[in-house]
Formats: sequence, structure tokens, C-alpha cells
Amino acid sequence: MNKPDIRELLSKRILILDGAMGTMIQKYKLEEKDFRNEALANHPKPLKGNNDLLSITRPDIIKAIHLEYLEAGADILETNTFSGTTIAQEDYGCQHLVHDINYLSAKIACEAADEMTAKDPSKPRYVAGSMGPTNKTASISPDINDPGKRTTSFNELRTAFKDQAKSLIEGGVDILLLETIIDTLNAKAALFGIQELFDEGVREVPIMVSGTITDASGRTLSGQTTEAFLISVQHIPLLSIGLNCALGAAAMRPYLQVLDQKAPFFVHVYPNAGLPNEFGQYDESPEFMGKQVEEFLKEGLVNILGGCCGTTPEHIRVMAEIAEHYSPRVLEEALDHRP
Repeated sequence: MNKPDIRELLSKRILILDGAMGTMIQKYKLEEKDFRNEALANHPKPLKGNNDLLSITRPDIIKAIHLEYLEAGADILETNTFSGTTIAQEDYGCQHLVHDINYLSAKIACEAADEMTAKDPSKPRYVAGSMGPTNKTASISPDINDPGKRTTSFNELRTAFKDQAKSLIEGGVDILLLETIIDTLNAKAALFGIQELFDEGVREVPIMVSGTITDASGRTLSGQTTEAFLISVQHIPLLSIGLNCALGAAAMRPYLQVLDQKAPFFVHVYPNAGLPNEFGQYDESPEFMGKQVEEFLKEGLVNILGGCCGTTPEHIRVMAEIAEHYSPRVLEEALDHRP
């Protein structure tokens, strides 16, 4: 479906990204059988919890979740592919399904987005191919007694992300979203692989890069400050750079201010609904979270706003309603702030 270049919209209004996929899937109380189909009936490893597989085995659920977010006001959907690399799927023995996971997830999301766009062409909907950080890092040793040990390499990551991106693009995504980045070297490997794809003639799409501040130190897990993270990836002409996950909205504000002052790209944010409680649940209500993210909008810090862990369509609905009253961050002003 023909849609305007998303950059045109980002300069005019704040766009809304959807909320948590995992939180919504949990509400269905799925069992092992939901993660299997005929081809996986005798798969030797447990599959429950491998949510990306549901795009193959329960596409009805994934599409229903996408439609809920779209009806709540989301402009951008994320595909159900957070763990859609051979590296992340290795734990489940599902490396051979990576193409199908990404391709079919993209198809499901695009179908939902196109249906909503057709209903209201004045509000086009876009699909971002979700590319999570994998469960391995290129910069950090998993063994405190062996600092030089690594469980993956730059080339392994490059290949895994490149394959994922290719399948997502073939499935029709409008954007690639590298998200929840805890190790920037992983992201650089992904960006390298994506640029290789484009050089090889694969359809070019805009790229969003989203880092994660892991604690009150204000750094990623691999030790970078927000500004260092930006500097590490800004050689690529990104659509947007921003932050997601880990912290609640209030704690993200000082790091968003850094991106506002320094980033030569649009800026996004999609925080968790607070920090998880002792039961692993997220306590911030849509109204409470709405008041927190409104502070970002009052300061003109963002162009894209959404939710991460613990957020639901009702969280997104509240954000969308609030965002209608504010203007997006002005990119030209950010360019003037660069040193």
C-alpha cells in the first residue's frame, strides 16, 4: 500500500509506537501446544515462551494484538520478532525457522496496518521490523574469571542480523528497529549487516536504533553513556535514535535531554510501565504513565512515543490522546546544538 514517507509525518506530529507484545501474549495464558504445529509436533525441546513462534503457530493471536494497538492509536507497529535471529533461536533449537518467523511476522503486521490505513487513509500506519539484542554480547564476558571470553563474534552477529533484516524486508516492513541495545558492538554488527544488504540491492528502509540504560548510572550494560552511544552509531543516516525498556519514564528524562541536544536524527522513546515488582509485574497505570511521558512532550524532546514492557493498548491510547496536544521535536534545532 502506498503511504507517505514517514519522515514527512515526523516533522508534522508526534507518531505513536505500539506497546508490549509479550505483556499482551501473557494475557492469553498459552500452553505448550500453542507453540507447536504439525511440523513442530515432535520438536525435541520445549517451545513455550518462544513468542516469536506464535507468528507461525497462532497468527490469529498476533494479528489480534496488532489490531488492538492500532485501534488504540498506534501509528507504528513492531513485528513479533524480538528474538528472531539464529543466535536467539538456538536456545529452542529453532534456527531453521528464522526466515519464516521474520517473513510471516512482517506479513501479519503489514496486513493489520494496511487494513487500518484503508479504513482511514488520512492516518497511514507503518510497520517496524523488531530486531532485539540477542542473548549474547560481543563486548562482555559471561565469565567473571575470564574477562576475554566471548560467546559470539562480530561476524556471527552481522550474519544473524543481516539474515533477519532480509526476511523482514521481504515480508514488507517499512522500517527496521534495532531495539533494547545493551551492547553497542552488537548494534554496530547489525548496522554493518544491514548496510551490506542495501549495497547488494535489497530494498532500502529507514532504520531506528534504540538503546537501553540499565540502571541509575545512566549507562548501557556495556558501559556507555548516552552521548557515547549516539556517537558510536551516528555514522549511519538513521531515521531516529532513542531509548526503550529498563527504566520507567521519569528516569529516562535526563538521557532524552542529551539526545535532544546532540542527535542529528529524530528522537524516540518507549519506556516500561515502571520497574517490575517482586512478582515481575509492572504497576504504572495508563494515567500515571501518561502524566510522566507528558513531561517529555512539554519539553519538545521526542518525535516518536510508545511503550515497552508492561504497557498495553490502554497505555498507548492515553499516550496518543496526550500527544495530540503537543508538537514534535524540531530536528533543525537539534542540528544547531551539535558541537
